[in-house]
Amino acid sequence: DAITLSENSPSGFPIAFRSCDDCALSPYVRRCLEECHLLEGMGRLRLLNFQHNLITHIHNLSHLRHLAFLDLYDNHISQMSGISALASLRVLMLGKNRIQRICSLDNLTKIDILDLHGNQISQIGNLSHLSELRVLNLAGNCISRVDNLQGLDSLTEINLRRNCISTVTEVDQLPCLQRLFLSCNSITSFYELACLGESCSLSELTLDGNPVALETWYKQAALRCVLQLRQLDMKRVTEEERRMACVTARKEDEKKRESHKQAMHKVPDLPYVDSVCVLTVCFSVCSRLLEAGGASLQSLSLSDSHLAELDGETLRLFGLGALEALERGWGVQTAGAVTVIAFRYIHFDAIVPTLPRIRVKFPNLSHLIFLETNVSRLPQLAALAQVRRLDQLTIHPKGNPVVSLSLWRSFLIYRLHHFNLHKINNLEVTMNDVISAERLFGTLGHIAATETPRCRLLVLLEESRKRQLQFLLEGRGRRAGLSPEELRDNGKLLGEGLSRALFNYPSRDCCSEGAMESSSERRAVMEQYIQAQVQRTSDTNLKGESLHKLWPSMFMEMVRDYVLEMRDRPTFRQACLNRLSTQGK
Repeated sequence: DAITLSENSPSGFPIAFRSCDDCALSPYVRRCLEECHLLEGMGRLRLLNFQHNLITHIHNLSHLRHLAFLDLYDNHISQMSGISALASLRVLMLGKNRIQRICSLDNLTKIDILDLHGNQISQIGNLSHLSELRVLNLAGNCISRVDNLQGLDSLTEINLRRNCISTVTEVDQLPCLQRLFLSCNSITSFYELACLGESCSLSELTLDGNPVALETWYKQAALRCVLQLRQLDMKRVTEEERRMACVTARKEDEKKRESHKQAMHKVPDLPYVDSVCVLTVCFSVCSRLLEAGGASLQSLSLSDSHLAELDGETLRLFGLGALEALERGWGVQTAGAVTVIAFRYIHFDAIVPTLPRIRVKFPNLSHLIFLETNVSRLPQLAALAQVRRLDQLTIHPKGNPVVSLSLWRSFLIYRLHHFNLHKINNLEVTMNDVISAERLFGTLGHIAATETPRCRLLVLLEESRKRQLQFLLEGRGRRAGLSPEELRDNGKLLGEGLSRALFNYPSRDCCSEGAMESSSERRAVMEQYIQAQVQRTSDTNLKGESLHKLWPSMFMEMVRDYVLEMRDRPTFRQACLNRLSTQGK
C-alpha cells in the first residue's frame, strides 16, 4: 500500500500522498462514470477519487475497509447510502451533488472532515455521534435553522455560507468551535444569535451578506456578543475596537443595575392601579407560595413592589421589577419548559423592549397574557410583532382600555398575520376573521406604503427595516431595473409586508435612550427633504426668469428660420417629406 495519510500537517488537515510511480492508482477523475467501479484486489486502498463524474449511487465500496479518503465531489448522487461499511473513513467529500438528507453515517465514527456543500440539504441532523468530526462544510444548501449540533465535541470549524438561515442555536454546546461562517444568509437580528455569546472558544465569525450586517452598529454589537472574537468577516479585530465594545457593554450593565435599584425603592408609576393593590397581590401570592409548597411553584424574585414566579409551564410577572427575571441565567431545560408568560401590573411600554429577547430565552413560548398593563392604543399592539411565532394571545379587558375599541381584534389579526394566531382572548381566529381584517386595514396599509414619499418612509420605519428598505431601493432594485414605486408595490418587500411594517410602535426604551439620536436623525432627513424641494423650486424659478429674458430673441429667431425655410415652398415640402420618411424608418 503506497498511499500514506499524514494527520499531523501544519494546516491541521489530513494530507494524502503517494509516490509518483503509483499515481495511476486513481484514474477515475473526469471519466463520465455512471457508477463506482468494483475495485478487486484493492482491499487495503486508503485514498479513492471519483471527482467530476456522473455517478448517481454509491456502490461497490463496502469491501474497502481501510479507505480513509473518499472524494465524490461533483457527481449526481442523491442518497448517501453505500458508505456505512467504511468504518475507517476520515475524510468524506460529497460536495456539489443532489443530496437532500444527511444519513448513513452511523458507523463512520472516525470521520474528521465532512464536506456536503452545494447540495439540497434542508436540515442538520444525524451527526451527534461523530465525536471526532473536526471540520463540517454545509455551505450552499437550503438550511433555515442551525440546530442538532449536540455531541460534536471536536468540531472546530463549520461552514454555513449561502443558506437560508435565520436562527442559530446550540453553537454554545460545541466546546472546541473556533470558526463559524454564516455569510450570505437571512439573519436580521443579534437576538437570533444569542447562543454565540455563551461560546467560550469561538474566535472567527463571518456575518457579511446578512441583513443584520447592514446596521451601523453591527460591528460593535458583534464584538459585544462574542467578547473573545479575533476575526470578524475575515478582518482582524483590533484591541481598540474590542475595548470600545467592552466599555459600551459595561455602561449598559451599570445602567441596568441602577434601574433595578430604583425599582426596588419605588413602587411602579401605574396611574390605573393603586400601589396598595400591587403590594396586596404580592403578599397574597407569597402566602399562596408558602402554603402550596409544591415543587412546580418557584419564586424567582420578590420585593415590596414586584414578584416573579414560575408555576410549571407558566411564568408570572407582577410589577415592573419582575422583568429582571427575564434576564436571569435560565437553564436550557427550564427555559424550554415555559410555554406561557403572564404580565400583570407592568406598563406595556416597559414590556416592549423585552419582547425580542423573550423568543430567544423561551423557544417554546406559545401564549402571552397581559392583565392590568395599560394597553390603550392600537399602535401598541403592533409592538407584539417583535415576538414572532405565537399560537395564542390574551389581552384582558381589565386594565387594558384597547379591548373596548371595536377594531382592536381586526387590527391585531392584520398586523400579526405572520404569527398564524389560533386564539385571541380564547376565541378562535377563523379565515373569515383574517379576510375581514385584510379588507379593513389592507387597503389602508397599501396606500400608505405606495403613496408615502421615500424620505417619509425612512422616518416612519424602525431602524432595522429602514436599513433593509434603503438596501432594496438603492441596491437590489437598481440592479434589477425596478423603480422605487414598483418595489413598494411588492406586498412582501421586507419579509412581512411593507404595508404592515408601517404600523409599528417604538418602545419607550428607544424613545428615552435614543431620543437625541432619533431626533437629530429625523431632523436631518426632514432638512434634506426640504432643501431638495427648495432647490427644485429655486431652479424652476431661475429657469423661468432666464426663459423670460431670452424669449423675445428666441421668438424672432424661430420666425426668421421658418420664413427662410418656407421661401422656397417646393424645397420646403420635399424636406418635410424626407424628414417624415426618415422618422418612419
